[in-house]
Amino acid sequence: MGTVEVLVAQIQGLSSTAGDIARLHTILKQSEELLHSDTACLPSALAQLDASKYSLGYLYILEAYTSVPISQEQYSSTALTISRFLSSCNPEQIRLAPEKFISVCKRLKDQVVLLEAPIRGVAPLLTAIRKLQNSSEHLTTIHPEFLLLCLLAKCYKTGRSILDNDILEVDQPRDLFLYCYYGGMICIGLKLFPKALELLHNAVTSPMSSMNAIAVEAYKKYILLSLIYNGQPYIELANSYSTGNVDELDTVFQTNREKFENDNNLGLVKQAVSSLYKRNIQRLTQTYLTLSLQDIANSVKLNSPKEAEMHVLRMIQDGEIFATINQKDGMVSFLEDSEQYKSCKMVEHIDSSIQRMMKLAKKLTAMDESISYDPLYLAKAGRERQRFDYDDFDSVPQKFNI
Repeated sequence: MGTVEVLVAQIQGLSSTAGDIARLHTILKQSEELLHSDTACLPSALAQLDASKYSLGYLYILEAYTSVPISQEQYSSTALTISRFLSSCNPEQIRLAPEKFISVCKRLKDQVVLLEAPIRGVAPLLTAIRKLQNSSEHLTTIHPEFLLLCLLAKCYKTGRSILDNDILEVDQPRDLFLYCYYGGMICIGLKLFPKALELLHNAVTSPMSSMNAIAVEAYKKYILLSLIYNGQPYIELANSYSTGNVDELDTVFQTNREKFENDNNLGLVKQAVSSLYKRNIQRLTQTYLTLSLQDIANSVKLNSPKEAEMHVLRMIQDGEIFATINQKDGMVSFLEDSEQYKSCKMVEHIDSSIQRMMKLAKKLTAMDESISYDPLYLAKAGRERQRFDYDDFDSVPQKFNI
């Protein structure tokens, strides 16, 4: 106990200046074996430290304390201790030991999942991301853990808050695959299908040394989501979808229902089947200027004009078609897009998009220049460049001979 007490005293005495903290970091690294071998003393050590002032030392002790198995009764109190630390810790100090910080965050995630209370970890992990990030363009290992908790807790809007940043720095390739996969799932939950397609597409097309399970699952959902949003044709379900035949699509769905359910994609497949009604109504707008609700119901195989009216109204509300319904005679008039692209809101949106693209282009140019001067890249490029013998070159043209 005395040795741990000495370490606590050193933490308290060496946390005021950058030089002191650097010395403390060395001491803490040398004390890891002590911390992991004497975990019974660690709760009292944590109680003596202010997490906001002695963040680095607190982190080392907390990581050691949470590394050993605990009883189910301790899950709640330990999760609370970690959450309070993440809320109050000093970003500059915890960035000195990112592996320890990430380890503690993952243990919080594990404990709130075991408690079946994932929502308890959502806010703390969002705070942890902000503190660990060098910039908003930095994808940390905590990102996918946070998004998973948002999915489990159905906090889709909170998860959405980190999905708009341009990612230019990644700690581990696996983090990017999980970020795109979980992010796509969150956008599906919010029915933000274009963003979901973008993220799932990134998960499928990002460079990988070999096919991984995350990319495979992302591809399955990308196919289904493409049907819902774009109506693009893929595989047996997609081929049936592209015909526009509701009965044929339903037959394929029922035949493969167990497979879809085993892949946890049944809900998404149901949405794809349901979206075919909308797709067929959209096809009608390309052929007719006016059509009765009864004709629409017959054409897309809905049960009644009332059901057709509900589909049309929902599509108008979502901006998927432009139309008006005459309640007296049950006629639907299909219209052109009323957007003139000259409103203040639209001009601001276009300007914002242009500014974002210019900023991204500038960063890509800077990254390209940085890579072109990188010694490791130049050495690798030099090794892979095809080598030629002098005999491989044509002789000097006659007019240049001296």
